[in-house]
Amino acid sequence: MLEIVHNPATDVLNVIKIGGKLIENKELLDSFLKDFVQLKGPKILVHGGGNKATEVAGKLGFKTQMVDGRRITDKDSMEVITMVYGGLLNKSIVAQLQGNKQNAIGLCGADVNVLISRKREVKDIDYGLVGDVVKVNTAFIKSLLKQEIVPVFSAISSTEDGVLLNTNGDSVASEIAIAMSNIYTTQLFYCSEKKGVLKNMDDDTSVIAELNSDKYQQLKASKVITDGMLPKLHNCFEAINRGVSTVYLGDAELLKKGATHTKIVS
Repeated sequence: MLEIVHNPATDVLNVIKIGGKLIENKELLDSFLKDFVQLKGPKILVHGGGNKATEVAGKLGFKTQMVDGRRITDKDSMEVITMVYGGLLNKSIVAQLQGNKQNAIGLCGADVNVLISRKREVKDIDYGLVGDVVKVNTAFIKSLLKQEIVPVFSAISSTEDGVLLNTNGDSVASEIAIAMSNIYTTQLFYCSEKKGVLKNMDDDTSVIAELNSDKYQQLKASKVITDGMLPKLHNCFEAINRGVSTVYLGDAELLKKGATHTKIVS
């Protein structure tokens, strides 16, 4: 049996977000999902898929517009995101889990209003059909977990009026973990291509083993941590400050005992 970083009891809920090259690399994803299936206890999987959405949009003749690494989501982009996130990637992951004898169900925010969001207010930039999660249907998620069914969430949420919105996958994972921490002791894992938070972006071995809020602010001020890692770490500390017991960042090996990773502490 696979031993996780924290070796949880069966009543510990593990919320795991996968993205980046982990989704795009078939061998990495296959290996990761086999590890995921072996985890004991309740678990939730959240996935992104921005690069695939950009690829498919290009094939359909749609131009993808990015500002500071964030996608501007117009009507055409939202249609592609729904097809790719909610369809191709979500159902492929569910099928792989079923192939590994793990019952799973693919979800987006509109399913039983499981993730209700609010369209992001326009300030300096209008991001279009982009939402921020404001409510999680924890009772429904708990009912699935009690049946030993793994919810697999795509990064799509829905307004109360039924409008689908593109939603940051890291934020989806964080908000689900925070909401479920009222029911379970909850751990949050961010798995992508890096082994953790790096002191030197050009050195994959320079992983910071443990990061608290004070150290994070120091590294941010000195520009050691910049760009895409900033919103991810914001989600990490938001989760810790709002009830999640532990947050880890690492690569496809993160679920294995002894894997190099960064642990976020308060």
